[in-house]
Amino acid sequence: MTKDDSFIQDTVENTNQESLQEPPLYKVLLHNDDYTTMDFVVMILETVFHKNTDEATRIMLNVHHQGVGIAGVYTRELGETKVEIVHRMARRNLFPLRCSLERSC
Repeated sequence: MTKDDSFIQDTVENTNQESLQEPPLYKVLLHNDDYTTMDFVVMILETVFHKNTDEATRIMLNVHHQGVGIAGVYTRELGETKVEIVHRMARRNLFPLRCSLERSC
């Protein structure tokens, strides 16, 4: 390896390390309303967000008592997909359940 080859290798390694960053994360939030049943919210948390029954119940109670609950934290694309799935399932079941995406700190 020549001196020039060593310089090129160091430059490539430094460039790769600098350009790789973790993607930003987003919170998927469920919002309380007066019509969506607690059982439906638990079912959404279990099926869409893969929560066990105890955790789904805890999050549902946060939604009910605090007005909002964090269903999960994901990359933007995955979070957007989950929000759309929740809205589609809610519409099919005639519930006005709202779900949103918020950038995580």
